[in-house]
Amino acid sequence: MEAKKVLFISQEVAPYLPETPMSVLGRDVPQGIHGKEFEVRSFTPRYGCINERRNQLHEVIRLSGMNLIIDDADHPLIIKVATLLPSRMQVYFIDNDDYFQPMPEKGLETDLLPSDNDERVMFFTMGVIETVKKLRWQPAVIHCSGWVSALAPLYLRRKYNDDPTFRNSKIVFALHPDKFEGTLDPRFVEKLIMSEFTEDDLRIFGNEPVDFKKLNKLAMEYADAIIQVTDDVDPELVEYAASTSKPFLPYDASEPRSAQYVNFYRTLTEE
Repeated sequence: MEAKKVLFISQEVAPYLPETPMSVLGRDVPQGIHGKEFEVRSFTPRYGCINERRNQLHEVIRLSGMNLIIDDADHPLIIKVATLLPSRMQVYFIDNDDYFQPMPEKGLETDLLPSDNDERVMFFTMGVIETVKKLRWQPAVIHCSGWVSALAPLYLRRKYNDDPTFRNSKIVFALHPDKFEGTLDPRFVEKLIMSEFTEDDLRIFGNEPVDFKKLNKLAMEYADAIIQVTDDVDPELVEYAASTSKPFLPYDASEPRSAQYVNFYRTLTEE
């Protein structure tokens, strides 16, 4: 039987970043299911603190070169790739000099400043989607992990819904406790509308600035299913997830996550 394709859109992946609960999951879960009944590819931002030489990143020229328009400005898309051992799974990095300046002496917190995050997550989301289209790789499941991936369900269901690459994909949004403080740029909604979304598409934001909770709720609104990754996810978000009519996998420490997620993916793709 042909392996089902699973696309991971991950906020953090070890060993490219220091080990945190999120980055370890971003490494271990995709590797744990890759090469069995699933074929996995993972995408993550090329944060400025990632050491490209040590981690053996190299640019994929045939995938790079596209310009993505955000707020009426062109931003060149650069795609880099590395091979994650021991599974030999490919990890793709979305790069751009405007949003991911090389800062090896800095930490991840410098890369994820709220004042810049609105355009950064827009660029990352479009970069992932356009690259997967170029690869002609049709995922059965798209697993979005963390708030940096939170725009992906919106883009996939509203902007790319008719694209044959994603038409049959099941989108899973994974809730993590990691969050940003404050709110995104006040023009965030305006920039999304300039990217061909409607006010109705973004109604969950209301008229207030967009914070961490609203961004996660938007992702859950457009996802097909939701996963609670840890027991310390914001209770309001867990309650919101449980209140939807969508399949919801709550946190369960009694079984390895890879096994839980495989079973969850099966139920989604067999419907």
